[in-house]
Amino acid sequence: MLVDSREFLAPWEPLRTDDYFTIEGQRKLIQQALEQHEQGMSLPHVIVGDAGQVVGRITLKTIVRGPFQSCALGYWVGREHNGRGHATKAVAEIKRVAFEELGLHRIEAATLLHNTASQRVLDRNGFVRFGVAPSYLRSPGSGRTWRSTRC
Repeated sequence: MLVDSREFLAPWEPLRTDDYFTIEGQRKLIQQALEQHEQGMSLPHVIVGDAGQVVGRITLKTIVRGPFQSCALGYWVGREHNGRGHATKAVAEIKRVAFEELGLHRIEAATLLHNTASQRVLDRNGFVRFGVAPSYLRSPGSGRTWRSTRC
């Protein structure tokens, strides 16, 4: 699915090498995610569609404890499953997990300025725009819109 969605996701993703789209590249990515999870720094999940198939990924990253109790949110849904509400449902569920199970206070998410579909997902889930960071990431896009929700 990731390979089939490569061109679809390209406008919103950082530049990726060809290795990223191989089985070995994904194994390395999953191993890194699991190591970060073991350290309490992330909470990786897959997004499951109506028929029980994996349609994307969603992760709470950069989990910070202490007075911040915050994290960053990242997610994507594959091309053929996009626009069916999977991301909206997944964000709602991971938000519940973050606040109710992990006891976090704040979730931050960033979208490229032209990624209106992802901004709608965040709007539907109560995220609030709080700024623009034009040079936030090195990516094909020109800036990021920061959004946050608080418990």
